[in-house]
Amino acid sequence: MCTLRQFVLWLDVPVEEATNKQILRYIDILLDRGLKPKTINCHLDSIRGFYEYLRDRENLSSIANPVKRGYVLRLSNPLPRYLRDEDIGKLFGVISNARDRAIFMVMLRCGLRVEEVTNITIGAMDLNRRKIIVEQGKGGKGRVVYLSNDAFDALVQYLRVRPSSRAKSLFLVEKGPYSGRAISVRGIQKRMEYYARKARLKVSCHQLRHTMATQLLNADADLVTIQDLLGHSRIKTTQRYCKVSNLKVQRDYFKAMEVIMNRAP
Repeated sequence: MCTLRQFVLWLDVPVEEATNKQILRYIDILLDRGLKPKTINCHLDSIRGFYEYLRDRENLSSIANPVKRGYVLRLSNPLPRYLRDEDIGKLFGVISNARDRAIFMVMLRCGLRVEEVTNITIGAMDLNRRKIIVEQGKGGKGRVVYLSNDAFDALVQYLRVRPSSRAKSLFLVEKGPYSGRAISVRGIQKRMEYYARKARLKVSCHQLRHTMATQLLNADADLVTIQDLLGHSRIKTTQRYCKVSNLKVQRDYFKAMEVIMNRAP
């Protein structure tokens, strides 16, 4: 209601005479105040709802809604953040615990989300074929991911020391009253926070997934392959990594230029 009051106080014409021109001016005013697009969209939703109320509930159908459906500011879509090779070395250099090393190595090499890691079961692994079946991916979609040599070795090392348990989950809590139960999402995140402080890095679990995608793209992996491995529903989501994968762009540019120069008379 506060956002609507601000608009009414600002408006220099009667409420029923407001037009789309006033709305566009008001958007400019909010932008000048430094408001973010998400906040401005909330203002617009409030104003639009007010005019819909007047038309529908107060039987003032002659009043036009000045906030058209297309009046919405696009929210910023930040580019994926990934770890540089030296930062990966720093991070794993401080992880000695076999379970934690396996968790984060699987996230890095398989591109798994935190929730997907907690849902991995013993039966979902096929070490002979070096693959893991992700049974409960985002949106309930399953997929298959594959194990690199270092991820395979980390998993084998963990399985050798994994405590016996009836739990089907692969990764278990090791200490405390919940020992032997499946580790939670928050449990994994807290371990990452601990190691990030120890390595003096700003890193989150999800950045390991972004790192895997960026590294694959830089290694000239096909975009559709990366989409399948990450479990993206739309190729557009995967294409965001093209904007940060500068090495591939650089290689493609010089490769293309070499062909063009050779063709020149």
